[in-house]
Amino acid sequence: MSRITNDVNIIKSMVSTAVTSVLRDCFTIIGLTGVIFYRDWKLALYAIIILPIAFLPIVQFGRRVRRVSTGCQESMADLSSFLHETFSGNKIVKAFGMEAYEKQRFHAKTLGLFHLEMKAVIARSLSSPIMEFLAGLGIAFIIWYGGYRVISGESTAGTFFSFMAAVLMLYDPVKKLSNLNNSIQEGLAAADRAFDIIERKSDIQESDHPVEIPFRPHSVFFENVDFRYDETQVLKHINLTVNAGEILALVGMSGGGKTTLVNLIPRFYDITHGVIRVDETDIRKASLKSLREQIAIVTQEPILFNDTIGNNIAYGNTLAPFQEIVDAAKAAFAYDFIERLPRQFDTSIGELGSRLSGGEKQRLCIARALLKNAPILILDEATSSLDSESEMLVQKALENLMKGRTTFVIAHRLSTIGYANRIIVIVNGEIIEQGSHEDLMARQGEYHKLYEMQFVNR
Repeated sequence: MSRITNDVNIIKSMVSTAVTSVLRDCFTIIGLTGVIFYRDWKLALYAIIILPIAFLPIVQFGRRVRRVSTGCQESMADLSSFLHETFSGNKIVKAFGMEAYEKQRFHAKTLGLFHLEMKAVIARSLSSPIMEFLAGLGIAFIIWYGGYRVISGESTAGTFFSFMAAVLMLYDPVKKLSNLNNSIQEGLAAADRAFDIIERKSDIQESDHPVEIPFRPHSVFFENVDFRYDETQVLKHINLTVNAGEILALVGMSGGGKTTLVNLIPRFYDITHGVIRVDETDIRKASLKSLREQIAIVTQEPILFNDTIGNNIAYGNTLAPFQEIVDAAKAAFAYDFIERLPRQFDTSIGELGSRLSGGEKQRLCIARALLKNAPILILDEATSSLDSESEMLVQKALENLMKGRTTFVIAHRLSTIGYANRIIVIVNGEIIEQGSHEDLMARQGEYHKLYEMQFVNR
């Protein structure tokens, strides 16, 4: 966010002011250099040899300004992230009485930014006087040597004074270039950070000749799938067939790899080894657009946008007629609470749906998935954070949503997966059991242990 806002503004300032000034001053310097060579080429050669020494501070301080400016921009990004996090979690800050602690953290971050800004200010401020001092020494030498040549009769007073006038006129554009160099270096540092984002290649690369997946009911196949995140092996030897229209429940302890497994289907990550197929198509050879058009997702944390209810429901199908939006809301058991709102479907829900309850937000997410009408459905703990009444309504909405779809349901509460056609148990990235509820209970294995923990030992 900081690169898009703060850094781009620095680049804008460089382009809109510095570039035009550089062009003007460079042409002025070129013209005046021609004049001094025309008036006295011998003295001009001495000036050309001596005066560049005055440019050394521009180069050295410019490098320092660029380096410090990069640090300032990184520090500003860190501060922006910190503020967003603190404001979002203000209830927790207050509940735990951590206001003073957060103020101290803010003070430490702003103090770090202040020190970096001061280094940049010092570098910018020193470059001009040092350049002026060295230029003064150079001009003093030229006056001495030029005066000596006039006295000795090698040059005339008129030539010498016209030469000096051109040299002194050079001073102003060179000084401006010194100041502009600092702005240019800051802009280049910002440009490096901005283009680092623009030029970054996605980890998920589409095939050169992608295959379009037709919109219809699908089976999903995992064939000897492994997935590694950095050095951590997350999934091992996953072999799984999910038939079209089947409801598959994934259970197991937290950290076992359930969410990672379903995130591989829309290619949020790419597998390390093996193949995932939608029908007969390897998803790595499929068009990303057509693959993700086949999939609807309802997550544990409802993700909504600061827009109207109608636009949030239609997010995956922006061309949907209003009646279809209403029908999706009814099927998701969201229509009743929407009707009670002042502007109904035109009601703005605030940032992340802050004006709605947890159950209301989740039902809007289900309505959004219903309207997309995708043949593959992923439900990631869609009811885990709801109260009993909201859970009952959301569960009914989910039953409407799952009809006729190939569905992957991640659940910690085993009471919510009674409708599943099949259950798989994932432990440490491996499928260790699969079957119906009755079959798994009869085996007295990991599923039986989970069931006992949730129901018998209460």
